[in-house]
Amino acid sequence: MSSYNRRFVLLGLPAGLAACGFAPAYGPRGAAQRLQNAVLVDAPDSRPGYLLTRHIEDRLGRGERQVYGLSYSVNLREEAVAISRTNVTTRYNLLGNVKYALRDLRSNAVVLSGQADNFTSYSASGTTVATQAAERDAEARLMVILADQILNRLTAEAGKLPA
Repeated sequence: MSSYNRRFVLLGLPAGLAACGFAPAYGPRGAAQRLQNAVLVDAPDSRPGYLLTRHIEDRLGRGERQVYGLSYSVNLREEAVAISRTNVTTRYNLLGNVKYALRDLRSNAVVLSGQADNFTSYSASGTTVATQAAERDAEARLMVILADQILNRLTAEAGKLPA
């Protein structure tokens, strides 16, 4: 591709995106802007809940405006996926499910609900301490994945939420 063609594409791309109605979700006029510092996440009661809450608050703020409340329920389970010849499990999948509901705090009506499902895995072939560290790391990674799925849904639906 010639440098002239590249410049045309790079300069024309923002104009083309603006013409099609594209706007950054968290930009000055983006629909998800209304979620910034407006979502009060329920207090966590477990380590996975804390990790989920921390990631959501990192992205949206701590909810000082208290327009919406986010309730959630975390379910985790392990599944052995690799077993050695001596019948010792050497790898686990950590499966996670988070059911959530976003409420309008003025009316207490649920305005959005859903669930996020995913998994990650870890090795259990090292020492006990290494296996426990790998399990905790897998749990932290899974909570980030699930929080991102919830945030993506909230962002996608932000324009439909009551202001």
